[in-house]
Amino acid sequence: MCGVFGIIGEYSPQKARAALATLGHRGRDNCGIVEKEGLFLAHQRLSITDTHERSHQPMRRKGLMLSFNGEIYNHMQLRAELEGFHWRTHSDAEVILAAYERWGIDCIQRFEGMFAFALFDGEKLYLVRDRFGKKPMFYHRTNEAFIFGSEIKAIKPFLQTVTMNEDAMRSYLSFLAPAPPHTFYQGIEKLESGEWLCFEKGMVRKHRYYDLLDTPSSKITNYDEAFEIIERELHRSIAMRLDSHQSTAALLSGGIDSALICAIAASQGKKLPTYTLGYDEYSGYDERANARESVKELGLEHTEVVISKNDFIGSLDTVLDHMDEPLNDPAAVPLYLLFEAIAKEGHKVVLSGEGSDELFLGYRQYFEYLDIEKAASLQHKNWLKKYFHSNFSMNREWEWYKRVFDDTLLFRTSGEKFTDLQQNLLLRRNVRDNESLRFLEPYRKNFEKSVHTHPAQWYSAIDLKLFVGEHFLTKLDRVSMAHTLEARTPFLDHKLAENVFSISPELRIGEGGTKYLLKQVGQKYLSNTILNRKKKGFANPYMEWLIASGKIDLISEVNAKTGLFQPDEIEKYLQLARRGKFKQHVWGLYVLSHWINRELL
Repeated sequence: MCGVFGIIGEYSPQKARAALATLGHRGRDNCGIVEKEGLFLAHQRLSITDTHERSHQPMRRKGLMLSFNGEIYNHMQLRAELEGFHWRTHSDAEVILAAYERWGIDCIQRFEGMFAFALFDGEKLYLVRDRFGKKPMFYHRTNEAFIFGSEIKAIKPFLQTVTMNEDAMRSYLSFLAPAPPHTFYQGIEKLESGEWLCFEKGMVRKHRYYDLLDTPSSKITNYDEAFEIIERELHRSIAMRLDSHQSTAALLSGGIDSALICAIAASQGKKLPTYTLGYDEYSGYDERANARESVKELGLEHTEVVISKNDFIGSLDTVLDHMDEPLNDPAAVPLYLLFEAIAKEGHKVVLSGEGSDELFLGYRQYFEYLDIEKAASLQHKNWLKKYFHSNFSMNREWEWYKRVFDDTLLFRTSGEKFTDLQQNLLLRRNVRDNESLRFLEPYRKNFEKSVHTHPAQWYSAIDLKLFVGEHFLTKLDRVSMAHTLEARTPFLDHKLAENVFSISPELRIGEGGTKYLLKQVGQKYLSNTILNRKKKGFANPYMEWLIASGKIDLISEVNAKTGLFQPDEIEKYLQLARRGKFKQHVWGLYVLSHWINRELL
């Protein structure tokens, strides 16, 4: 992994270098800079593929120039296709340049991996983000320049003033993270997954080059075929991500996803060292016992990282600073500490299980939603509709039934947190019911135009786009790169995902339990003890520690200065959090308050 940064137009060399320095953590192996009139292009390198200095970036090839963050796992196969080229390195970066020279910007359709890069072709600049959004890319325009980079912190110095983007704040409250193209900084935007941008002669043009919904529907209707394809694609995906000369480890929870990655890796002859988190005095959140069972069964070398309240609180500000903008994921701090321990052991690559729940219907609420969808067909539902409108409840189930009886969109990502009605009570402004649907509208339109019609396909598609792409993967990128670690996600392989999406929805649902297809495949590699464990998720005692430390008071303190929220409503949420309810709502308010306090007060 690496850091990308550049400026087209007028700039101060000193200011540009200072901005670049903020990305130093993304790649400590080398810093390369191309600096000339009207152009500053730089690269912070974490060397994974071809560590020799010949592969340092920015890399040039004829009239092309590249700064690339990521891994192209099939670069050796592409080299074989690109006959006639004189190769100077063994790097995947050089393959990107050669592929562009041969096929133009459509070359990205041939890349398998994770990537965000800036490619110059004369006066034309392309910014590209990978299919699922594993790697980030941000940009900002002024009257004098176009600035881009891997993290917001490198672009922020070029803002005249820091102003909060209202759309980012609203989509964050609704869906845990700002929806593309918004960031919390007015004037700084981000590419969305599967999108490229072209900047030429002062004009910006964007194009969505990939959409999982373009996959054929119900192409696979036989269980045996589905099992065979999933197993084959998992083997291929994991093997590609293990093809590294750098020391590689794996995260191991108590669940099926990480255990299956480790089991398949072991079947390929690579027993990965594994790491699991534990918590002082909070065994209810702990997965160490389950992880030990998996380790014993698979015969792996294992390390447990135990964190305390002091570890959590001591790292909190640092982690939120690394995020740059609010992200409502309380697992970010423990994961940061886990990656810190992994980096100290000398590893450079870590495998993680993101994407499995969304691909294989691993959330219990998916099946709750499928059941509630049926209520839309009730012939006599007007009385129920009136009842729900007259009896407001903050509980999510109330909102679900109200939507069904209103004939409006039920599922709005697994990351939905503050509903519009909750925001209307919370914010000192009028928020109309269903107002947040505007952030989902382009994705919903794409779904309705696609060949997919089953609600489960919508659940997976929107969750992969927003819940994974803008929430989980943002967290994973920032906390891993904070320690100059490369995190790889085998379940988020686009060929694997396309094959899963072409399986009949009825087969994906199976017998109505979570991850039916994946568990059937897993029977060859894991015991029933592991396969049938109750899903726990990445839980941790974040709210207990936030309350005990007194830091939770920041929410009220910031609100007293800004008047952003209704004080009585804030107090209601704080009291609920102290009783163990609406905890992630309150964590989201804390993270937002932290950013406002840092940037605006």
